[in-house]
Amino acid sequence: MKEMILCKLGEVVLKGLNRRSFEDKLISNLRRRTAKCGSWRIYSKQSTIYVEPVNDSCDLAAAFDACRQVFGVIAVSRALPCEKNVQAIIETARTYLRAELSTAQSFKVESKRADKTFPLTSIQLSQQVGGALHQAFPNLTVNVHDPELTVFLEIRDDAAFVHGPAVPGAGGLPLGMGGTAVTLLSGGIDSPVSSWMMAKRGVTLEPVHFFSPPYTSEAAKEKVIELAQKLTPWCGRMRLQIVPFTEIQEEIRRKCPEDHFTLIMRRFMMRIAQRCADEAHAKAIITGECLGQVASQTMEALRCTEDAADLPVLRPLIGMDKEEIVRISRKIGTFDTSILPYEDCCTVFTPRHPKTKPHLDEVRDIEAALDMDGLCQRAMDGREFVRIKL
Repeated sequence: MKEMILCKLGEVVLKGLNRRSFEDKLISNLRRRTAKCGSWRIYSKQSTIYVEPVNDSCDLAAAFDACRQVFGVIAVSRALPCEKNVQAIIETARTYLRAELSTAQSFKVESKRADKTFPLTSIQLSQQVGGALHQAFPNLTVNVHDPELTVFLEIRDDAAFVHGPAVPGAGGLPLGMGGTAVTLLSGGIDSPVSSWMMAKRGVTLEPVHFFSPPYTSEAAKEKVIELAQKLTPWCGRMRLQIVPFTEIQEEIRRKCPEDHFTLIMRRFMMRIAQRCADEAHAKAIITGECLGQVASQTMEALRCTEDAADLPVLRPLIGMDKEEIVRISRKIGTFDTSILPYEDCCTVFTPRHPKTKPHLDEVRDIEAALDMDGLCQRAMDGREFVRIKL
């Protein structure tokens, strides 16, 4: 029997009559993500998805890493199946985990018996296998409370499986089960994290970036494309829409009070995001806003911003502090790119004293001087589309 990968399901198992559709989507996502690593037989049984290599050319290590980044999988382990008898299990554990068993100081065996026809109970199996491993590896002492190494045995319908400790998976829900949303992707730390967090809830992303040449450089645009690329191992392939924003910002500077620059700019972003969402049949808009982080993210300012769109505005970072956001940014691999010193359109024409408690009626009156439909339409017409693939 060949070494394979076991993917444990997270909250998918809590679903009711539609659980099968979640599992089917998860299997489909796993197939797509492991396709570059070889040919695999991927199937689901007993709240576990099995990723089994079809031939010896499969790259098990690469497939293991890919499975860890698939939303819906809570834990991943490499395992070796064997016949469902005690001697075969002992021999498999002794050979398959030899390196770990030879270097550990303490261990325990933990068994799960999904196949209730197996003649030994879980405790009995753990005792027999643990005793044999203790004899085979004199360096080991038994520690059932805090072992350095845990040997896991799973007795399932088709075979027994031996593996070491599982590593955490991405968790969440299978990508594609939560619908589609437009996500506003800047070059900063917050927006890639907010995009990732909503993808973790099964949302397919349609990223939109606002680009303001000559105030923002080509390097700044390439930075955002790189951020989108770094999200694809988690969020799947995407279509990045790059929206020209220079004309809108210059028009705001000419015709609006300085303290309202950022607020009215954000409202234009929401209007354009709404149009992009309508084209993509998206059902929400995602932003990286965090309450109180900057002047445009007070409650009053957020109320004025979201007034410009009809769709729900999802703000997964709203109650987080910067340390929490940075921690996730490092985890998902976007932090080092996010802190590259390139400008983005949000820093262009920043007011010296921004309005922190705006009144919605006043904001509407101020922007009435602008050709909102014409400005938005010209920005939509000037979009650049970039396909981001794995």
